[in-house]
Amino acid sequence: MSDAKIHIGPAGWSYKDWNGIVYPDRKPKGFRPPRFLARWFNAIELNNTFYRPPRPEYSRRWVEDVQDRPDFLYTAKLWRRFTHEREEPWGREEVQVFRDGIAPLVEAGRLGVLLAQFPWSFRFNPRSQDHLRAVVDEFGDLPLVVEVRSKAWVQEQALEFISSLGVGFCNIDQPGFRGNIPLTAHGFGRTGYLRLHGRNYETWFDKEAGRDERYDYLYGAEELDQIGDALRRIAGQVERMFVIANNHYRGQAVATGLALLGRLTGETPEPPGRVGDLYGLS
Repeated sequence: MSDAKIHIGPAGWSYKDWNGIVYPDRKPKGFRPPRFLARWFNAIELNNTFYRPPRPEYSRRWVEDVQDRPDFLYTAKLWRRFTHEREEPWGREEVQVFRDGIAPLVEAGRLGVLLAQFPWSFRFNPRSQDHLRAVVDEFGDLPLVVEVRSKAWVQEQALEFISSLGVGFCNIDQPGFRGNIPLTAHGFGRTGYLRLHGRNYETWFDKEAGRDERYDYLYGAEELDQIGDALRRIAGQVERMFVIANNHYRGQAVATGLALLGRLTGETPEPPGRVGDLYGLS
């Protein structure tokens, strides 16, 4: 493995089911989840930026939350207006309001990645290529990484196209259905990215399943070994590497992140709350 700096952390922090498992049942006054989680991790993925542009004061507060952690970086999802609402062209004011919202993170040097996450319906074809070029034109000056879900994107021609744009590629671990991208280890440019969604086959494409049911998954030791191998291969191709655990239900993402840290360092940090007892990390 290269000397790539590796950042590991969970996707998001705002989960009620983390109370009493990751977080204390009764949170002390002034409790701030990013500050709390930064005791164990050196990265967190911001999910809320996907649903709406953040207010600049929120971004400034996130910077303040980790001011005593010099190596800590956030990754932020690009607003869904640019990835999921593709029928109508966006306006200049929409680009500006998003850029203004994340500007405090950028200015403080705390934005490690801007993640353009596209849905499974975003297939490799000329229209999608044009759309992706337009996104890169708007945000390519930032550390942009592209996440795609359809298996067509891991054919050689598609990978060469993504690489030609000068952006990073988001490797993902997800249920291995026929049309899904399998666990890959591609590293483009300076930044590598690996997102862990879990392998919950039963609910992944179930329209009746909610968010919690879809991401309710605990990785086993053999699966973590596979992920660790992919992590090392990606890190060998880049300067900086991010691993984000999205199997968030009941703190399983925290357990996954700590288990991977243990595989990298040989020591598993003492887990927060009840995570160790519930998931065999104590």
